[in-house]
Amino acid sequence: MMLGLMTSAAGCSQSAAGKAEETVKQAIEAGKVESTEKDSVIVTMPVTSEPEAGFDPAYGWGAGEHTHEPLIQSTLTTTTTDLKIGKDLATDYSVSEDGLKWTITIRDDVEFTDGKPLTAEDVAFTYNHCRDNSTVSDFTMLKEAVAVNETTVEFHMNHPYSIWPYTMAVVGIVPKHAYDENYGQHPIGSGRYVLKQWDKGQQVIFEANPDYYEEMPEMKKVTVLFMEEDAALAAAMAGVVDVAHTAASYSEQQIDGYGLTAVQTVDNRGFNLPVGEVREKDGITYGNVFTADINVRRAINIGIDREEIIENVLNGYGTPAYSVCDKMPWYHEACEVEYDPGEAVRLLEEAGWREGKDGIRKKQGVRAGFTLMFSSGDSVRQALAEETANQLQEIGIEVKTEGVGWDVAYDRAQSEPLLWGWGAHTPMELYNIYHTAENGNGIGEARYSPYVNETADAYMDEALAASSLEEAYELWKKAQWDGSTGITQDGDIPWIWLCNIEHLYFVRDGLMIGEQKIHPHGHGWSLINNVDLWSWK
Repeated sequence: MMLGLMTSAAGCSQSAAGKAEETVKQAIEAGKVESTEKDSVIVTMPVTSEPEAGFDPAYGWGAGEHTHEPLIQSTLTTTTTDLKIGKDLATDYSVSEDGLKWTITIRDDVEFTDGKPLTAEDVAFTYNHCRDNSTVSDFTMLKEAVAVNETTVEFHMNHPYSIWPYTMAVVGIVPKHAYDENYGQHPIGSGRYVLKQWDKGQQVIFEANPDYYEEMPEMKKVTVLFMEEDAALAAAMAGVVDVAHTAASYSEQQIDGYGLTAVQTVDNRGFNLPVGEVREKDGITYGNVFTADINVRRAINIGIDREEIIENVLNGYGTPAYSVCDKMPWYHEACEVEYDPGEAVRLLEEAGWREGKDGIRKKQGVRAGFTLMFSSGDSVRQALAEETANQLQEIGIEVKTEGVGWDVAYDRAQSEPLLWGWGAHTPMELYNIYHTAENGNGIGEARYSPYVNETADAYMDEALAASSLEEAYELWKKAQWDGSTGITQDGDIPWIWLCNIEHLYFVRDGLMIGEQKIHPHGHGWSLINNVDLWSWK
């Protein structure tokens, strides 16, 4: 049973379908959107993908929670399809032995679309501006960016940060000479595409940069329409878009001239299990009597059938998740577990949680259970919470589900489990979730849920100070499990990961969207990271 997620074709209401079709047809007639050509494409994205602050790297474009390549601007590095580091503007880079200075050499043949050359001054300006003003990304590790000459920039760091190349892959370089408070509305860049038109609340149109320094994009024009899922489905059914984002609830729809494409992701869903006894600070409750028991956490982790969750909630469009970084170069396979309800029951019994007459376990008068929160209005998270509750009841754990707003969710998650969505192309996701927070909750524990493991902290600190990414990868793995401690089943298991949600799209027959990178959290811009390589056959 889909538990509130599944909707029939009728869910795409007549009014939604009519409105979507009329909106796109009007755009076509007005010349804003052209019918499909061999060098153009029309793509839908969720309305949340529209950058509120415009196309400015300092305020979310290309960075932040939904990291992606900024298209309009060039970046120093790139991430490859296997999530390793490639080069864009950078021709070479190196880091000092102490990790406090990165030296980058950039190309000397790149111009902004206004004809002015891109130099190290622009790179230094961009990064210093992001350091001082970024509203979405952490630049506290950067002390200063300095242009040594026209093609060399140095990054002076406050502390070692071995994964800096991943930051360099999403920060688009802006022109120092043409930057002001309106830049995000009328961006000038040197990337593969130029922003031709932005009709706020409706669409953006990109055109290929005729002076791009690498091979010219095959797709010369890219139109992005911002739509809710039902409107995107209607637009595909009307045949007026080439790619429409969709959800598992619509995956069984058959649309003439389109096929369903599923993209692998690290867009995971899971919930925290607050560690430690109950205490209060500044009006916030920390810890949880039930989930403080390590055997309880271990029982929950193996008492959940992830494959069944994926089938019931996602129509099969997902993969089991065992960590926040499945499939990444720094993932430790020790995170993976087998579904074993018998062993889960044994662990609970061993810890003294005895089954009561109503099937729910108790220990010293305490009922085995908790409230599992989810963000109000998110039908997928609600369905995941309900399915989790159903499964855990089978082993004697009572789970109540509750939709909450983000205004209270962060504080309540310090003592009650919350269904989260994470997933990024950087190991900092591990750090942000598990590392003791320096400026977090004020009680010397992890930021989003009470937890401390000094050994894991030390591995992550060592990873940031590593002399190479490869060395850092091994240390990030040790932070997950080093053979005796960590965040896995045999360790502390302070979070339970359920699934990675595959991103689904209806793609018009004949459109080749190339090899997709594993998508991070967020169902939007990641799809067109490689749009310059798309083609029609």
